Amino acid sequence: MAIVDNIIISSELTAHLHFCCYTKKCKGACCVAGDAGAPLEEEEVEYLQNNLEMIKPYMQKHAEMIVHPDNLYDFDEEGQLVTSLIDDNECIFTNFENGIAYCAVEKAWFEKKITFRKPISCFLYPIRISKDGAFLKLHYHKWDICQSAVEYGRQQHIQLIDFLKTPLIEKFGNDWYKKFYNIIKNK
Repeated sequence: MAIVDNIIISSELTAHLHFCCYTKKCKGACCVAGDAGAPLEEEEVEYLQNNLEMIKPYMQKHAEMIVHPDNLYDFDEEGQLVTSLIDDNECIFTNFENGIAYCAVEKAWFEKKITFRKPISCFLYPIRISKDGAFLKLHYHKWDICQSAVEYGRQQHIQLIDFLKTPLIEKFGNDWYKKFYNIIKNK
């Protein structure tokens, strides 16, 4: 375990983990599997609600027809805001191309229709953020559907810390990332 600017970092993250998403192998299963949608922050819900019309064209047709600003989110068992699911299956923002799940929000961002890439919980995955009193805690979410990403990261010599550089900087800032990086690299 380590602490960087009041953020607790679990021991799994201070190890030299390898990780690099390999959607050709996993087919984007993290957008489909699980018992709840992706965790959302309140400001993300507001952004998604305000920009839903720009995201809709990238969604599955049946999701596009039923989604509106008040049903794009739900609450999980712990009361955490999450994306809604389609028929208790995939995230409402999931679409498929050649059998691979992709995020409609991110697709709209790539097409420069919106300025928000995707929920930070998705962007940071497999790192999860939880609260521990007054602290935030970062931990590694090990999931068997991501085993191909671990193997691919090992083959390509890509560490998790490098793979997630952009979302870590987006969430916590460049100075924080440098401190975090130095802790990991010096272990």
